[in-house]
Amino acid sequence: MLIKEINGEFCATEILKLFSGLPYPFALESSLVDPERGRFSIIGFDPFGVHRQKANGSLDQLKQKFSRYKYENNHLALPFYAGIVGYLAYDHGLYQEKIKQRSIDDLKLPDCLFGFYDSAIVLDHLEKKLFITSSGLPVRDGALCRQRAQKRMDMILGRLKLLEPLRYDLSPSSEKTGGALLSNFSGLQYRQAVKKALEYINDGDIYQVNLSHRFCFYNEKATDAVLLYKLLGLRSPSSFSAYFDAGLFKIISSSPERFLHVKGDIVHTCPMKGTRPRGHTPQDDLRFRRQILESEKEKAELLMIIDLERNDLGRVCRYGSVNVRDMRSIETYSTVFQATSTVEGKLCDGKDAFDLIAAAFPGGSITGCPKIRSMQIIEELEPTRRGIYTGSLGYIDFCGNMDLNILIRTLLVNDDTIYFQVGSGIVADSTPEEEYEETLVKARAMKEALLDIVAGSTHRSWPPEGAMASHSF
Repeated sequence: MLIKEINGEFCATEILKLFSGLPYPFALESSLVDPERGRFSIIGFDPFGVHRQKANGSLDQLKQKFSRYKYENNHLALPFYAGIVGYLAYDHGLYQEKIKQRSIDDLKLPDCLFGFYDSAIVLDHLEKKLFITSSGLPVRDGALCRQRAQKRMDMILGRLKLLEPLRYDLSPSSEKTGGALLSNFSGLQYRQAVKKALEYINDGDIYQVNLSHRFCFYNEKATDAVLLYKLLGLRSPSSFSAYFDAGLFKIISSSPERFLHVKGDIVHTCPMKGTRPRGHTPQDDLRFRRQILESEKEKAELLMIIDLERNDLGRVCRYGSVNVRDMRSIETYSTVFQATSTVEGKLCDGKDAFDLIAAAFPGGSITGCPKIRSMQIIEELEPTRRGIYTGSLGYIDFCGNMDLNILIRTLLVNDDTIYFQVGSGIVADSTPEEEYEETLVKARAMKEALLDIVAGSTHRSWPPEGAMASHSF
């Protein structure tokens, strides 16, 4: 493994743009720099292999391919050296749990798509350093492997010398080009679906269920996916942002929710339940924050999901190791407050990241409780297949470490059409109107990012002052 260290402060989006013309570029980054959850950003491109599948057995086949390249790494200073990066769609869970598929699969996306990356660029925002890693995979012969690793390293260094601030033409256009924003549910239909879900809750089928609706936006100006990714990050900074170019479509996520994290044999999951909008004044913020803290409804929602996640982790973790590290904390984002907990455990001997995914996927915070019955009801009430929405995107390093988000606050760019989906957790004392309004609050940042492009203005400077410094490569 070759590793090159460079001092300096770098912008992940500028590096992503530099390599965006190569196959399957990705960025996994934090727009909110935090020592624990937002210290590193990872950029990669041009994988030596791609696993793409739509059907049951996707995870097993991916694991078989992954096992060919697994290696031991005792350094663990960086979160990622080489490995697989991609997504597992929510629909994979329908196959995994043998749930009858009733909704329309209109987008027909792969259920599992991962690239196999032999090199990466890792930014350490805390130490203000950039690392280039190059493994030489898939070559195994010692001399040839090192030769390939050096060649890839030299290519990356050569490109980075071209790095300069990106300046987009975002001046307001005199020609107003609008875009139609359509939903697969009307407001009335969504509220009716909530009423049906409440009937299932009253009948004792479930305790809660997450119901979502999907927006569709068409506009030819919204096709610069890297720019759209940057705008979403400005509008809605988060700890688990992601960009993944799958060729025929692109995933742009500003997710605040970590699904599964593995480092060594220690695992974490961080479910979110409970949302309030940000206020227009500090007093409004204080009031909304107090509301979410004191809401018995949302305390109960999160507690049910904590129990579900403890059960899921208990399938693959050592007896007695699963515990709640943080019962309920309120996290602040640009448009919402969110209540989050942290559940941790220690993997059993012989279990790995793939076993953990199989035990816990999809995340309980975006299905409901009990999970299987909630997923059946989602299939009944939501008109179209979720696809990537509430699936997971992230990495599994070839030394076995993993970090996956939950794909919420996420845009799917498919040619000149953009899709995004928002949902709300329904419990016994939910009201259809309030749950519908919560989905609109969650949609706000994504709608504003799209309107920024249409209007031709970010309302903020880009690049940010001081984002670029002089670096020696």
